[in-house]
Amino acid sequence: MEKFSIDHKDCYINESTNNHGICPMILVHKLISGKWKILILWYLCKGPLRFSDLKRCLPNVTQKMLTNQLRSLEEDKLIYRKVYPVVPPKVEYGLTDIGNKIIPVLEAMHSYGEEYILEINNVE
Repeated sequence: MEKFSIDHKDCYINESTNNHGICPMILVHKLISGKWKILILWYLCKGPLRFSDLKRCLPNVTQKMLTNQLRSLEEDKLIYRKVYPVVPPKVEYGLTDIGNKIIPVLEAMHSYGEEYILEINNVE
C-alpha cells in the first residue's frame, strides 16, 4: 500500500479518505489505469486465459505492452499467473479473489457504455 500513499484532501467522499489515508478513487485509478488493464480484467471475468488468448482478444496490443500490463495487474494482486510444468510451457492468467470483486464494477461500466450509446444515438 506504500506505493499508493497519496494524500487527497478534496475527495468527493472525504470521510473514507480520512480513515484510509488515501482516496479510494485514486487507489482504484492507479490499480486499473493503463491502456489495456480494464479490457484484460474484462476478458478474464469469464475465466482464466492463456497469454495467446488475451493477445487474440486485444489484437492492437503489443506483446511487450501486454506483458507489462499483466505483470502490473499481478503485482497489484488483481490477477494470478499459473505456470504449468509442461513442454511447451503453458501459462494461464486469471482473476484472484480480490480481482473477482471488480467484476460488478466492470459490469456497471459496460452497462453505462450501453446506456451512453443509446442516449447519444437518440439525441442525434
